[in-house]
Amino acid sequence: MASVATSTNTGTRLGRNALRRMLAHPGLIIGGGLIALIVLLAVIAPLITSYDPYQQDLMQTMLPPAFDHLFGTDDNGRDIFARVIYGARISLVEVTLSVGLAMIIGVPLGILSGMTGGYIDQAIMWCMDILFAFPGVVLAILIVSVLGSNLVNLLIAIAIFSVPVYARLSRNLTLGLKDMEYVEAATSLGISRRRIMTHYILLNAIGPIIVQSTLTAGTVILSAASLSFLGLGAQPPLPEWGAMMSDGRNYLGLNIYMSLFPGLAIMITVLGFNILGDALRDLLDPRK
Repeated sequence: MASVATSTNTGTRLGRNALRRMLAHPGLIIGGGLIALIVLLAVIAPLITSYDPYQQDLMQTMLPPAFDHLFGTDDNGRDIFARVIYGARISLVEVTLSVGLAMIIGVPLGILSGMTGGYIDQAIMWCMDILFAFPGVVLAILIVSVLGSNLVNLLIAIAIFSVPVYARLSRNLTLGLKDMEYVEAATSLGISRRRIMTHYILLNAIGPIIVQSTLTAGTVILSAASLSFLGLGAQPPLPEWGAMMSDGRNYLGLNIYMSLFPGLAIMITVLGFNILGDALRDLLDPRK
């Protein structure tokens, strides 16, 4: 009984310490709250609005915000509020798949490069330097132009130009971690290099990688919206925020809301990811 009570007290103390650390970083609450709000709206979208984001009503086109249509309607009579809310799902899918694919490719390459060194290190880093030589959006435009303009190819393009970020970060972290005493001890005990990379390097480098993924998420949303705005990403009638802004640019003098509300959604989401990333960076900094 005493051990159970001690364990309970220890768990309570750890929980209080974690809560205290979180409250010491207001950005974590603000950024996390904004992202949680976006995720919640995307999940319960059918409960928030009864309008179909694809349903057209040509008798209700270009309406200003009102009680029936909170954000107004677009040039095809579709409810802008419904399209913005459902568009959050597409943006979250863009972030999840693009960042996830970039991490799956970039992190192992970076750890392998840092652990092996020599010609393998040089070859991997030269490939990353080649990708870094192109501006991200320009490289994405080139890839989408070759593969075709659709949402899947857009996600592949964004993931490809994000890979060098994770590869370089993982390599730098590996170079610092592989000289630590516990890694040298594991090597002397005959533990395989693969196990060292997964259990000793990756687990200790996961904090900065998570921070980088949070910061990259904002870049992914901006890049996806920019390419969709240019017609190289999501195609109509998908309610993607960048594509919605592109549709609204022809009617700015008649109905600014077609571009205003998707633009605000992009701004809030990117702001949330950036604030959350900065807060996580401070929270996970071992020097603090």
